[in-house]
Amino acid sequence: MTLYDRLADLPLRIDRETRTRHERDTSSGFTRATTVFELHGDGVVGRGEDVTYDREDHDALADVDGVVPTGEYTFDEFSTSLDGVDLFPTKEPERPPSRHYRRWGIESAALDLALRQADTDLASALGRDRSPVEFVVSTRLGDPPTTDRVETILDAHPDLGLKLDPTSDWTDALVADLAETGSVRLLDLKGHYVGTTVDQPPDRALYERVIDGFPDAVIEDPAITDGTRDLVAAIRDRLSWDAPITGVESVRDLPFEPRWLNVKPSRFGTVDALLETIEYAREHDVTMYGGGQFELGVGRAHVQSLAATFYPDAPNDVAPGGYNLPDLPPDLPGSPLVPDDDPRGLDFYSSLCKSSHI
Repeated sequence: MTLYDRLADLPLRIDRETRTRHERDTSSGFTRATTVFELHGDGVVGRGEDVTYDREDHDALADVDGVVPTGEYTFDEFSTSLDGVDLFPTKEPERPPSRHYRRWGIESAALDLALRQADTDLASALGRDRSPVEFVVSTRLGDPPTTDRVETILDAHPDLGLKLDPTSDWTDALVADLAETGSVRLLDLKGHYVGTTVDQPPDRALYERVIDGFPDAVIEDPAITDGTRDLVAAIRDRLSWDAPITGVESVRDLPFEPRWLNVKPSRFGTVDALLETIEYAREHDVTMYGGGQFELGVGRAHVQSLAATFYPDAPNDVAPGGYNLPDLPPDLPGSPLVPDDDPRGLDFYSSLCKSSHI
């Protein structure tokens, strides 16, 4: 029985849909907007977060009474029914990946609801245990880049690992200062982003600087061009992939057999595609770690719950959301995060975490 098979026949009743819009300024210099879908049925509510990045796509939902079909289903029947639903009924999304992001927001809400209606949680339904989640903190270093943000984070929790986004204005001196902290676990080169505020074009000098300066760090999403191919190929055992990964076929299509994958559930769109890829990675000895997308609501709990279920000891980029705020709150928890003893649905948080800007 596959992982998805264990969830496919869960009974699901959806009576109505509501939505909640969230917005928050981030430490990366932009205002994040998300929409939480709330599906009501049998006296309980399931929630999932649409992490579409463009605010216009969230604005357009205000003109729509309901997107999600109601009725009684199995979870698999509901997922299949979404194939025929236009989840952007008033306008095309600003960018194609948003279709997956919204689909995941709705499917995760439906799965959360089905698990709650069955009085169980994700790990239990899959026959797995949950463990405390190790996490790293992802941050950018400002313009011009400095170690100030890193020092603030490590002053609060000296043992935390870091996931950083190198840019072409990183100097040798900055790299040396960052390396001296001993905290850099992941370096995201963002070589597959186009048309975003965090684009980083392929830069051979930058690639050499970070590959040599952080010999033990995992390198994520390099761009492979004539100018970088030899550098990237030489470190294939510590390469990871994020933005290109949307399902098993995308893993098979990578230029090198992967050793690391950043698993962001919203990139997959469907629960089936996500779980199939997790199984494929486990079968092929690929190390997985969880990734977040500046979630402002329940989506952060969901990526933490997946990490607790499948890859708790990895360098998970699922830090409490307070670490994304421009000014760090004083009471943020350190790593690891401890899940609830008696969860329901896709829940993760303990009562401590609920009060700690998650």
